[in-house]
Amino acid sequence: MTSYDLTGRKALVTGGARGLGAGMAEALAQAGAAVAIADVLEDVGKETAQTLRDSGAVAEFVQLDVTQDASWADAVTNVVNSLGGLDLVVNNAGVEITSLLADLDPAGLRKMLDVNVVGTALGIKHAFRAMRPGGPAGQGGAVVNISSVAATIAFPGIAGYSATKSGIDRLTRVAAAESGRLGYGVRVNCIYPGLTPTTMGNQLAVDCAELGLFPSAEEAAAAVVSLTPGGRLGQVDDMADAVVFLASDAAKFITGAGLPVDGGMGM
Repeated sequence: MTSYDLTGRKALVTGGARGLGAGMAEALAQAGAAVAIADVLEDVGKETAQTLRDSGAVAEFVQLDVTQDASWADAVTNVVNSLGGLDLVVNNAGVEITSLLADLDPAGLRKMLDVNVVGTALGIKHAFRAMRPGGPAGQGGAVVNISSVAATIAFPGIAGYSATKSGIDRLTRVAAAESGRLGYGVRVNCIYPGLTPTTMGNQLAVDCAELGLFPSAEEAAAAVVSLTPGGRLGQVDDMADAVVFLASDAAKFITGAGLPVDGGMGM
């Protein structure tokens, strides 16, 4: 049976300073990978990297604005040089701005498109360039994109977010097809996390209540649970474990797939 051991792998996790990204970075490190925390939040990101090092992991922080092509190029070069390669990119960085469609602010929608869609597309681009034959890493590898259960359900208040996370699903599948056709040796998959009580997840519940969709944030969260056969909200380690699986050799013949990690909510 193939294990989930990632010893010797080098990973870059965007949005890795806190929340789901920090949990994913920790899980990858526990599985043996050296991890680069990539984020715009420098102070928090450095603290997260130091916490991983204190636990015995190889970890570093790298400044990255996922919306900027040049920032991606610099970050990947730094990671390849400092960690000695790159085998895994987790495109986790994202933003969610809750809004009713009747009150949609185009600026908010453009921000979500820029971070969630453009940021993920650039992550795939630079992962491919680094990992494909002839690239500075050049040993193939894996990309795991973080979509959302929002891509598979119709829930009020998150139309723009749902659209961007649906875009990540499509990016994943086309990227897997291109990698295979061109012989890059890079598997590309995504996960669809369910609602998780991180800072972003909690804010979504508050926002839904403020928009009048639910009487309170607690009832908004309860509505999600009521739609979830698993009977609870997601936890960070649920999502992190799925990323470790898709990064590992246990998933060596899986590419172009979307893995729901939502307790059945999106089925």
